[in-house]
Parts: sequence; C-alpha cells; structure tokens
Amino acid sequence: MALKLRIAIIGQSNFAADVLELLLERSSIQIVGVFTIPDKGSREDVLATTATAHKIPVFKFSSWRRKGVVLPEVLAQYKLVGATLNVLPYCSQFIPMEVIDGAPLGSICYHPSILPRHRGASAISWTLIEGDEVAGFSIFWADDGLDTGPLLLTRQTNLEPTDTLDSIYKRFLYPEGVKAMGVAVDMVANGTAPKIVQTEIGATYDPAMFKAENQLINLQQSAERIWNFVRGLDSVPGAIATVILQDGIEEQIRLFGAHLYSAGPVSHGQALRLKGLTKPAWVHPAGLLIEGTDGAFVNVRRIKRGSKVINASEWFKQAEQQPITDFSEDELSKKTLLSGIWQAILKEPIEDSTDFFAAGAGSMDVVRLVEEVKEAFDVPLENDNVFMAPVFEEFFGQLVKILRQGSGGSGGQQLIYDGFTLKANKREIQVPTQLFINGEFVDAEGKRTLEIVNPTDEKVICKVACASPQDVDKAVQAAHTAFYGSWKQVSARQRGQLMLKLADLMEQHKEELATIETVDSGAVYTLALKTHVGMSIDAWRYFAGWCDKIQGNTIPVNPARPNNVLTFTRKEPIGVCGLVTPWNYPLMMLSWKMAACIAAGNTCLIKPAQTCPLTALKFAELTVKAGFPPGVINVLPGKGSDAGQAVADHQLVRKLGFTGSTPIGKHIMKSCADSNLKKCSLELGGKSPLIIFADCDLDKAVKHGMSSVFFNKGENCIAAGRLFVEDRIHDEFVRRVLKDLRTMTIGDPLNRSTAHGPQNHKAHFEKLLEFCERGVQDGATLLYGGCRVANLKGYFFTPTVFTNVEDDMYIAQEESFGPIMIISKFNGSDIDSVMQRANSTEYGLASGVFTKDISKALSFADRIEAGTVFVNVYNKTDVAAPFGGFKQSGYGKDLGQEALNEYLKTKCVTIEY
Repeated sequence: MALKLRIAIIGQSNFAADVLELLLERSSIQIVGVFTIPDKGSREDVLATTATAHKIPVFKFSSWRRKGVVLPEVLAQYKLVGATLNVLPYCSQFIPMEVIDGAPLGSICYHPSILPRHRGASAISWTLIEGDEVAGFSIFWADDGLDTGPLLLTRQTNLEPTDTLDSIYKRFLYPEGVKAMGVAVDMVANGTAPKIVQTEIGATYDPAMFKAENQLINLQQSAERIWNFVRGLDSVPGAIATVILQDGIEEQIRLFGAHLYSAGPVSHGQALRLKGLTKPAWVHPAGLLIEGTDGAFVNVRRIKRGSKVINASEWFKQAEQQPITDFSEDELSKKTLLSGIWQAILKEPIEDSTDFFAAGAGSMDVVRLVEEVKEAFDVPLENDNVFMAPVFEEFFGQLVKILRQGSGGSGGQQLIYDGFTLKANKREIQVPTQLFINGEFVDAEGKRTLEIVNPTDEKVICKVACASPQDVDKAVQAAHTAFYGSWKQVSARQRGQLMLKLADLMEQHKEELATIETVDSGAVYTLALKTHVGMSIDAWRYFAGWCDKIQGNTIPVNPARPNNVLTFTRKEPIGVCGLVTPWNYPLMMLSWKMAACIAAGNTCLIKPAQTCPLTALKFAELTVKAGFPPGVINVLPGKGSDAGQAVADHQLVRKLGFTGSTPIGKHIMKSCADSNLKKCSLELGGKSPLIIFADCDLDKAVKHGMSSVFFNKGENCIAAGRLFVEDRIHDEFVRRVLKDLRTMTIGDPLNRSTAHGPQNHKAHFEKLLEFCERGVQDGATLLYGGCRVANLKGYFFTPTVFTNVEDDMYIAQEESFGPIMIISKFNGSDIDSVMQRANSTEYGLASGVFTKDISKALSFADRIEAGTVFVNVYNKTDVAAPFGGFKQSGYGKDLGQEALNEYLKTKCVTIEY
C-alpha cells in the first residue's frame, strides 16, 4: 500500500510549478508547503504564484544559511510544515543538510545530466560543449556533496546536430523531466525507489557558465568544438567573442545560431577580425563564417551587440532601418495590450525603455511572452524576435511590422529613390527610375541607363536604369535569400493578406498607374484604366484567395505487409522565379505572372519590356508600402539581350515565365535547358483565326470583329490575325467595318474620347509599314490604311483592312501584332475546308467563331487547335480562366487555378509504419 506523502517543494521556475501541478493530481499526496526565492521587485516567481492559487503555504527565503550555518528561524518555519519528503525540481539556492535530512524520507533532486557526468550548475551547457552523443537527466537522493547522492532514476535521449541549450531543454529535459519527477515520487510512495550509489568513474565537475569569464569562446580549436561551445550557450547567455574594429577598438559580442558549414569558403563576403582568430571571419548573406584550426567552418547566424540581437549577415549595414513612428489608433491600442502582457510577466510598470532581460526575465519568460503575444495578436513569432528587440519600444515596433505584413500595412520606412515627376492627365506623379533590388531602388552597374520615349510625341520621357548581368545576379541572390529566409516566415494566409493589400494600393493609385501606362506604352487611358490596371488588380485579388488553398493529396498505395504505408503529396513553391514580360500590356502581364508566382510562395525578379518599364517601377514602390519583405519582388529594367538573357541563364533561377515572340521563346527555352534545366512556361506569338458564318448576329460580329483586331491598337497577343468571313455576308461585313473605321477617333491616348492611340515604339511602327507593303506586293487588296496617320506626330498607324487574302500570302501566315485586319472569304457549304485553313498555322493561341448554330459552334470548339476559343464573343478573358496556347504559341498557362501549377512542384512522401 502506498504511503501518504506530505511533500515540501523547494525551488523555483516554471519547471517547479509544472511539477507542483502534476503532483496535485495525485490523491495520495499532500503538498504541505512551497519554499522559493523572494520576489524580484514586484515580480513573484511562478512557483509561488501557482502555489498561492492552490492555497498552499508559501515561504520565501533569500537565504537558508549564513556562513555555512542554517538560519534557525528558517529551519523552524520549514519544520512547521511537517514534510515527509522534500522535492527539489529546480533550486538555485544552497539548502542546508538540516533541511535535506529533515524529512523522514529524505530529499529527491532533479539534475539535467546523466550523473555522474556533468555535475554542477551548468550541466546542459557542458553536455553540448563536450560534444556528448546523448543528453539526459537524473533524479537522485540529495546528500552533502555536489550532485553526488544515490540515483533514483535516469532518462536519456540522443542529441541531434540541430540541438542547442534551448532546444534540448524544451524538447526533452523539461517535458520528460516533469513526468519523471512524478514517477520518482510515486516510486517513493510505493517503496520501490532505489538508491544506486554513483560511481566516480567518468565523473566530471564543470565550471558554472553563468560566470562571464567562462563564456569566452576559444577560437583556436576545431570548428566542431567552436560550434559545440556556441550551441551550449544558445540562447542564454551566449558565447562571448571580441570584434576588433577598423580603428582598433575592441567590441564584445555574443554568438548564436551556429551550425557546421560544409559549403567551404565564401566568394562574396566581407572580412571581420575576431580576437584570437588568426584568419579573418567572413560576413556573408547566410551569417558569419569562422574557420577552425582544422580548416572546417562554423557559420553563426545571429550576433548580439549591446542589448540587441541582429542577423550576423547585417553587421556591415551602414544605414539602419528607421523605426516606425506613424502608428495608427488601432496600433496604439495594441501597444496598451502588449504593455499589459509585459507587465504581467515582469511584474513592474512598463516604459518604452524597459529592457525585458534587464528587468529580470529569463528563458522561460521569453517562451511565455512569445506564446501570449502569438495568442493575443495572431502573429507568427519566435524566441529570436524577443532577443532581437528586447526593449519594449523596439519590440512593439517589430510587432507592428509583423502585423502590417500580415494585414498588408506599410511595413517599412518611406522609400527614397531617384526618379522624375510625370506631369500628365492633370496629375503630378512621382515615378522611380532605378532598379528595384532587395527592397531598395538602386543604380545599375556603371549607372547604365535606357531612354524611355513617349510614343505619342516621340519625345524622351526620362532615362531609367539599365540592368547588367551583375545586377541580375544581385537580384537573384536577394530573392534566393528571401525565399529561404523572411518569406518562409510568412504563412500562406498572411501571404494572401499581403497580396490583397497590394491590390488595394493598386486600386488607390489606379489613375496614376493608368496615366503612367498611357504615357509610357501608348495605351488609350480609358482602356488602361479598365483593362491594363483593372485586370491587374483582379489578378492579385484572385490569386490572393488561392494562397491558403494550395494542398496535396493522400494516395492509396499497396502496403508492404504486415506494415502499412501512408503516401501523400505536397505542393511546394519552386524557389526563385524569373519573369520576362512584353510591352503590349506592361502592368497586366506583370500581374498575370507575378500574382500566381507569389501566391504559390515563390520569390521573383522581373525584367519588364525595355521600352515601357515605368509602371513596373511604380508597382515596385507599392510592394514596399504593402509590406512585402525585401528580396521577394525585384524589378530590373534592361535589354533582353543582357538582363533577360542573364535571367534565363542564372543557376539559382528555377522557373522562368516568358511572354513574347516565338523566335525569342525558342531561344529562352534553349537557355533554360542549357543552364540548369529550369522549368519554363511560354506565351508566344499567335495568328488567331476568327470564323464568321452567315447565320451570325451581324451587328455583334462586326462589333467584336473590330475589337478582335483593333483592341489595344492591335497590340494584343490573342488578336484575330485572320478573319474568315462567309461569302454571303463578306461584302456587307467589310462595308460596316470600313464605316466604323472612318469614324474611329485617333489621337492623344489621354483624351477620354480617343479610341485608338499610337503604337508602342518606333521599331514596331516601322515593322507594320513593312508588313503592309508586303501584303500589297503579294497581291492582297488594301482597302484602308496601311500608313502613318496624317498630320500627327508620334507612332500613329492607321487601322488597316486587307481583303482577298490568299492562304499562301505572307500576311496570311505571319503575325502583324498591330491594327491590321486580314479578311479571307469562304463558302458556307465547305466547313471542313475552312476549319483546315484555320488550323493551317504553326500558332494556336486563340480562336473565335460567330454563328447562331450551336452545332457549328461546338464543332468548331472541338476541332480548332487553339488554347482559347471564343463563341459569339471575343477578347473575353477573365482572371479565373486559364490562358495559354498550343503548338508554337507556347505552353503553360497564365491565370486560373492551372497557372498555380506553373509555379509549384509536387513532392511525394511515403511513410511505412
């Protein structure tokens, strides 16, 4: 029969409090008293708080003895409780033997090592410092020695390479230790608790690591020993090293987050002198690299300077990020709530200057703070966030940044950039002209620039930075670092919130964006507002909704009897994605590709068309305001032959999305294969057929036929490159088209009444003139246009109509990418022939048919070789509908759920159990 135990708990900390809670669950046990440390200011130890809540007597002694002699008044109070067993879960005080032996059954203590190894107050640290393969704890009977009493029980676990002092305590020593204390007490109650005499073989007595002189790291040893020393003091108090600054001044720092680094020396790093290290350490994007005496390397991720922990990679950053000062009323209300959490933990009034650790907080207080803040504000938070911002004002600023990223608020300082003021459309718009890399606008290498020309008046608007291959490499490195760093910390749902905030900002600035697009690309303002910008906003909102709905499947497979097998798939982001977009829809093409890319969890860099990059640069500014972390989105204006090629060739770019011509697409595809076999999706040229049957609604057919060719000045990838009109309505159709063309308003694209603006740039304008000359030479009938618009400066091309176009003519086979309508007749009795003619092209991007006969329409949809089919409508695209071509119009999809697959990889996981 189990004894009825009267237990006195002696100690402090959350560990002791959890042991108390566990023992209270046992009916055969009575906790007769709790003996703990005095309050620190107004801050009571959690063990005392827990005991008081359960109405258990609490005694707080600053000391149990003086000059080695027990204090009589303390001993008297202890004896009053009449304990039969003392339990010491964790105790930092020296307890006199009169108390240790004062309970009839004695005293049992918890020690975080496998005794007799690592006796002393810093056992966990020394387990790691000495490179032990196993860690564990002992519960022993206290005697008059230092952790020398007989063993009651031990528990152990393998040490993992990723373990630190913090991690081994949290994953094993703490949770299993609490349980084991309960088991030990039960064994005492049942009379089965052994007393196994400790052997002195292998016994060690290790120095206390709370003394600063013992925290100094010896850098004249192997990389493995350096690594073990750092992780043995991670995250409290931290290994001490000394930096020798350029002026010879020495600065003491603490090292955290170490790991053995197998990638060898770094090629791009900055030297840092450490006292006691014969070779320089190297600051690089992944941290601080230290070479051991054996030639191997240790990488340190975080450094503590003063009271603040920083990423080691940021040591040489000259300009620190400015703190947030423009708090909203809602954010200030959160500050009050946060102050209450701090006060509840620290038990003292909270000022902006309150330092969490200087106020007496320990490692378990860090855990409590993190968990309470996560619960109160629904934010992702790690212990490192506390160490990196231990002062209340800094911590609150950090919390606001995280909240703004999650809800899409402005997460950083005001962007500073070189640019110009665009005065147009009764507006003055600030437009950046530099490259956007790693969250900052920067000059291109050698300050190279491109001239940007307004197609409306042929005048230079500005000069923008022109990216070099080296600039591309910087952007790729930034995107790579973000992908494996800050972007990984943003949850799928938060990613969607960031995208929604960006869409909101785009909507707030839609008139500015549409004005820039009009001046830069020649798009008619009303169309730019509705389609170029409007559909861009729609794309970001649509894909934002997909962020937290990307998921894999569980798959039934044949098990390996007698075991079972679980197989499932994961959809994962690819990594760094390169995007190269055309000049016809600058912002919309960016958004179609990038929104899917970002929703899938990738980081990216985009090279916009060199003739019109301004909306992309304005967009980059908005991404910062939306709170996207640096490096997630990078924008690099430049030439395709330089910057575009560098994107296709880069080894760290794992996916390339390209929209452009078929010849360039083929070259891109070859580069993707030759470089690193990167995944690519290509949206290329088109010669989309539009068949108009005599039984159609002719008014509708004329309206949409006009739009199919002349929409966006014909600079439309799915433009109807060839119209087949049934002979019975051919002449009437042509007559109506010509009538509408003669009344079409051509001119300043900013004018709200303008229907047709200038072509994008000079080279394209001249290509259209040549295209029309070729049509005339081949014998096609030029009914209208084919020339520059008279009396207008700028790249204004007259909307053009050709008839009597034969299948073998150049203009029947090749894409004009301009406002040129190519019309051929067909006889309604020979549908097979017209379908054959429509498919007689290497392109297969889009197609259309106008008929009232549903059978004809469905037959057309079934037989046409094109990625998009329009029936009794044209140009009706939507962000939810997949978009992409067949044959030499490319492969892969933009838009819709299918677009996500272009930016995801599937991983299959199989587990036998």
